Amino acid sequence: MKKYSFILSLFVLYVIVNMVLSPELYIKQTLNGITAWAFNVLPSVLPFMLLTKILSSLGEIEKFSKIFSKPSSKLFKTPAISSYVFFISILSGYPVGAKMTADLYETGKISKSDAFKMTSFCSTSGPMFIIGAVGIGMLKNVTYGYIIMIAHIVGALLNGLLYRSIKIKSNTPALKNKESKNNIDLSGIVLDSALSIISVGTIIAIFFVIITSLSPIFSLFPSHITGILEGIIEITKGCYDISSSLNGIWAVVACTFVISFGGISTILQSITMLNKLDMPIKLFVLQKFTHAVFATIISIILLFIFF
Repeated sequence: MKKYSFILSLFVLYVIVNMVLSPELYIKQTLNGITAWAFNVLPSVLPFMLLTKILSSLGEIEKFSKIFSKPSSKLFKTPAISSYVFFISILSGYPVGAKMTADLYETGKISKSDAFKMTSFCSTSGPMFIIGAVGIGMLKNVTYGYIIMIAHIVGALLNGLLYRSIKIKSNTPALKNKESKNNIDLSGIVLDSALSIISVGTIIAIFFVIITSLSPIFSLFPSHITGILEGIIEITKGCYDISSSLNGIWAVVACTFVISFGGISTILQSITMLNKLDMPIKLFVLQKFTHAVFATIISIILLFIFF
C-alpha cells in the first residue's frame, strides 16, 4: 500500500471534495449502502457467522468432516474440516467462508498454509444472492440463477485444485487453541460476530459512495461496460446494472464473472476477516480473479448446452 499511498490519498481527497460539493447525493448513497446491507447482508450472513463460530468453539465440526477427509486431502491437500467450511460458504455467501477460515486458524485447527489454500475455494457467494437476488430478481429467470450458481461452485472447486500446492515463505504453525472443548464464551462470540458484520456494512456503504464518485468516469463507457466496472467494485450494484444493460446469456456471463470475483468491496470484507492470517492482498485478489475466469468459462459451457 505504501507504493500507492500518494495515488490513494489523491483519490480519497477527490471523494471528499465530491461529498462536500454534493452532500445530499452522498448522504442518499450512504443510506442506500446501509439499506442494502441491512435488508440483504445482515439477515442472511449474521446468523451463519454466529452459529458457525459456536460450532467451531465446541470442537465438534472435525467429527462432521471426517467423511470428507480423503477427498479434501487428495484434491486440495487441506484438512477434512475445509470441506465443512466450503459447504457453509456456498450456503451462506460472502464473507462467511473467509471468517470461518480465520476462526479455524485462530483456534489452532489449521495452519497458515492450510488457510491460504482454503481461501481459494472457500470464499464464495450464496444461493440467496445468486438465485434469489440475481437470477429471479434481476435477470427474471430462475434458470439463469441456477446456471450462475453451478458455474460459481464448480469454478471454486477448480480454483482449489489450482492452488493446492501453493507454498508460502513462512508456514506459521496453527495457533494455540484458546477455547476448551464444549466450553464456549457466548458473549465473546456474539461481540465478535457483531463487530464483523458491522465492518461489512461499513465497507458496503463506503463503496456505494465510491461508485457514485466514479460515475462521471464510468459514464464515458458504454452502459454494459459500466455495469461490469461497477461490479468489479461492488457486486450488487454491478449485477443490477448488468441486468438492465445486457440481454440474456451475455448478462449471465457478465454476472458470473462479477459474482465470482466478488468485487473490491467483498474482497476487502474478506481481507478484514483474514487479518490475523496476514493474508497477502495480491494473493487473495489473484485467487478471486482465477475463480472468476473458471466460473465464467463453465457458465459459457452450460449456456451452450442448455440454450
